[in-house]
Parts: sequence; structure tokens; C-alpha cells
Amino acid sequence: MATTSSGQSVKLGMCFDRNLPPLFVTEVAERLESGGVDQLWVIEDCFYTTAPSLAATAFARTERLQVGIGILPAVARNPAITAMELATLERLAPGRLIAGIGHGVQSWMEQMGARPESPLTVLDEVITVVRRLLAGERFDFDGSEVTFRDVALDPPPDSPPPVLAGVRGPKSLALAGSVADGVVLAEGAGPTYIRAALEQAGRTGDDNFRVSLFTALCLVPDRQVAHRIMSPFLSGLLAEPNAGLEAHPHFDEIRERHDARGEDGLADMPSDWWIELGAIGNKDDVLEHVDRVVAAGVRDVAFFPGPTEALAREDLETVTEITATLTG
Repeated sequence: MATTSSGQSVKLGMCFDRNLPPLFVTEVAERLESGGVDQLWVIEDCFYTTAPSLAATAFARTERLQVGIGILPAVARNPAITAMELATLERLAPGRLIAGIGHGVQSWMEQMGARPESPLTVLDEVITVVRRLLAGERFDFDGSEVTFRDVALDPPPDSPPPVLAGVRGPKSLALAGSVADGVVLAEGAGPTYIRAALEQAGRTGDDNFRVSLFTALCLVPDRQVAHRIMSPFLSGLLAEPNAGLEAHPHFDEIRERHDARGEDGLADMPSDWWIELGAIGNKDDVLEHVDRVVAAGVRDVAFFPGPTEALAREDLETVTEITATLTG
């Protein structure tokens, strides 16, 4: 576990981008473990690789590495099957699993004929029953979307893994605060949004509520080069609604810069604006970003690598370097 400059503890990790080939997860998992990194977060997006398969592979090649599921769409599986998969992973690697469940991108859910009338209701019922099953309960359940009759896991895990909600909006965060063990926040979520998210979840200052953050990574000795490299990334975030980005203290000015000058207007933003957005800049900037998000309430920081094997290998070494700095 790493320690920030202010003395707060944080677990560092790396995400496994959906574009990476499945077999590459073995190299990534082994290198993270040998480099002293705490976590690997495997991404499940439609219609790429599945997170449970990647997680099982990572567990088989490591002995202590934690693996996070980021994230399972609530309607993609029957929640009994979701609980079975999570229980199996927990029993394969006791104490090393962090589970994530979310709404899923609704356009993807519609593509496979699984878009619900009320995503909020579905998430509520799915997380509720999955956590009850993982806790070893046998029960009936009559919900709007989920119906169980005398269902129980046989056997349940000795200790249930934490189940986090991968959500963004105020209503979903409020739900997460009442039914989940924590939240997974996506790229673009800076300290301002993190504090707001905890407030919306009603869990400010609650050490039992876990906040895991996926954050963009670009460490370059010349911070101006890093800003230029990441300008297309930020431009892409601006193209879609993004609650994390919209909470940025300078969001209106960022939008104005982009509207006036495109990516050039983003590239020369002040460094402090970039530090709010992600681990972007030189080493001092990256460490400052980690300090700030942990101070805001984050327990796990997972750096998002580039989408190719070559870029991911470079970022893999960067993550181990950051970890060594904060654990040395």
C-alpha cells in the first residue's frame, strides 16, 4: 500500500483497457505483482472481453494482486449468475476481489435487447440480491425486475467481496450510498467531483464506503508535452455528457477554450486544471493528482493506460515507478 505526501494510505493499480488482447493480461498481472503494485482493474465493455474471465486468469498467475471488476452491467446477466461468478472468483483468490456493478451504457443494453425501463430500479435490485447471496443468505425476492424463489449460493464465499456501484449521476450515487459497499468513479473525476459524489451518496467521511477511481495517466518530463498528448482525450470527454468533468471548477472556461480553439485551446490550459482531470504532466503533477484525490476520499487509484500493447507496457512501467515512489 502506498502513502501520499500527507500521510494517507492508498492502493495503486492499473486498468486493463478493453482494446488489449486477452492473453496480455497475464503479462500485465505478473508485472504489476512483481513491481509491488496493489491492484489490476479489468474492464468489461460491450462487446469486448468479459471481466470475470480476465480476473480468473490474473488470479491464476499471481499470489497477492487484488483484481477489481470494472464493471459488470446489471442487466447483462441474471443476478444469480453474477453472484455465482463473483463467489467463484472470491473462492479462487480469497480477499483479492473487488466487484463492480453498474447500469451499463444504455445504447449497448438496447443493442442486445436488455435496456430496462428503469435502470435505477434494476441496479438497486441487482446489487441488493447479489450482496445478499454473497453474504450466504437463502431467500425469496419479488422485485420489479428480479424474482427469486428459494435461492442461495452453495457454498457462498467465506468472506463476501465488496460490491461497488459504477455510477455517475446524483440519483445513482444516492442509491449506491444505500445499497453498495462503495463506488467506482470513471476518468475525468477530480477532487471536486469526488467530494460531491460522496455527499450525494450520503457517505462523506465514512471509511466503510470505498471509493475506487479510474484516472487518466500521462507522465512526461515536460508537462506541456503531456498536455498536448492528452488534449484529444479531453476533447473526447467534452463530446459526451460527463458528470465528473462537468464538476471541474473551470469547466465553463474549458468548454469556451475548446469551442474557440479546439485541442490547441486545451493544450495550453494551466497545469492545475490538468491535475484536477487526471495524472497528467510531469512526475510532480502525477503525484499531486494522487494526493488530491486521496484527500478527497479515494481509497483505490487505478491508472488508465494507452489502448495498445506498446503504450500499455510503457504505462505499466510508469505505474510501477509511481508505486515505488509512494512506497519507498
